Amino acid sequence: MAEISVTVALSVILNQIYLYRLPWGGSITAGSMVPIMLLALRRGPKVGIIAGAIFGLVQMTLEGYIYYPLQIILDYPLAFACLGLAGMFKKYPLIGVIVSLTGRFLSHFISGVVFFAEYAPPDMGPYVYSAVYNGSYILGEIIISGIIIYLIWKRMPQILSI
Repeated sequence: MAEISVTVALSVILNQIYLYRLPWGGSITAGSMVPIMLLALRRGPKVGIIAGAIFGLVQMTLEGYIYYPLQIILDYPLAFACLGLAGMFKKYPLIGVIVSLTGRFLSHFISGVVFFAEYAPPDMGPYVYSAVYNGSYILGEIIISGIIIYLIWKRMPQILSI
């Protein structure tokens, strides 16, 4: 529990360092999801999913965009719980980064299509709009997180060991 608490706290701090921020939620941060993914790689997907869901709830409390009850679940605890999926790829951490953040993207994408379709420009349907909007920051997070995880994995492989 202590490791989850420290990891979530570190993710919250890193999440306050914005490299790019979208107007209706979503941002590219200084690797705020890396601590959760590292925890998942060290302790497994179950611990990572729990830590990710807690991080999502903290995110919702600090700066959440809340419109509908199901949207809350999709955009916060479920989306961030997907970060724990990295733990299924301990031998291939970069694949873990891609899988976990793709899971997060899919959760935000569904939320965007179902709950935020009215924000789509007339010439762009809700599917394309949600994919472009959410993909614009998730892709940046994949790149940043992938680079950080790669550097840690290459320079300190023991950090991914128990």
